[in-house]
Amino acid sequence: MKAVLAKEPFSDPGWIFERKLDGIRCLAFREGGGVRLRSRTGRLLNGGFPELVDALERDRCRDFVVDGEIVALKDGVTSFSRLQGRMGVSDPAAARRSGIAVFLYLFDVLRLDRCDLTATPLRERKALLRRSLTFAAPLRFVQHRNERGEQLYREACRQGLEGLIAKRADSAYVHGRSRDWLKLKCSHEQELVIGGFTAPRGSRAHFGALLVGCYEKGELRYAGKVGTGFGREELERLGGRMRELEQARPPFADVHPVPRDARWTRPELVAQVAFSEWTRDGRLRHPRYLGLRDDKPAAEVVRERPS
Repeated sequence: MKAVLAKEPFSDPGWIFERKLDGIRCLAFREGGGVRLRSRTGRLLNGGFPELVDALERDRCRDFVVDGEIVALKDGVTSFSRLQGRMGVSDPAAARRSGIAVFLYLFDVLRLDRCDLTATPLRERKALLRRSLTFAAPLRFVQHRNERGEQLYREACRQGLEGLIAKRADSAYVHGRSRDWLKLKCSHEQELVIGGFTAPRGSRAHFGALLVGCYEKGELRYAGKVGTGFGREELERLGGRMRELEQARPPFADVHPVPRDARWTRPELVAQVAFSEWTRDGRLRHPRYLGLRDDKPAAEVVRERPS
């Protein structure tokens, strides 16, 4: 189940509010013995997060499907940039040696003891989840608060959090995007498709800026350049991946004017980007690279608009 971006915070006794987490969405499946962790694209995540598999396999509950978010923390706040150090790892031994601790925050349960719970109201599902699994590190339960969305939103933004997820308390769990779940963001951030890059200048190596966009009516629309937020290792890693995807023609339908020294790539990589606002002509203002996402197909990346 996926959330829709909301226009503004609100308060309503029929809704609950959870802290918005900045990580990788994950469904965990257990039928008897083993546990499978799946991304929202269905990719198996067990190799990259073996400590989460171990924790779920130790649990006394033997049959469940639960929904949550894999996160890494920096100064007590979820950090997508820090999580990058684990996202490209698929070997369990290398993941354990990374030095980056990860946690699985669980917020919903779809099946329990062979019983389908998707039609059960959300508030009841959360109560069942809390009672049925053992929440000890690295497993954590996502607490919620009731009704006072506007106050909770202000508190979240003051604390430097990403925002809130508002959920209709009596809603069923549906597979897809639903207005029963709403995103209330403190800052602007979204996924964008990488369609090219510019040549490096000065002391920078590998590339200068990313050329990014999102899909609209089946066409990749250009959204501008992203030139900040890269560490040395990420410049090398991302530069190598983009060179493997180079092509002669731009994948964008509307890149005007063409950036100087532009080189084009197949639109397969998805970046998480923070920015201050969209301009009237559909460009990003003050964009900053946060990391690559491998849990969403590029073809599904569209501009998030409040509704």
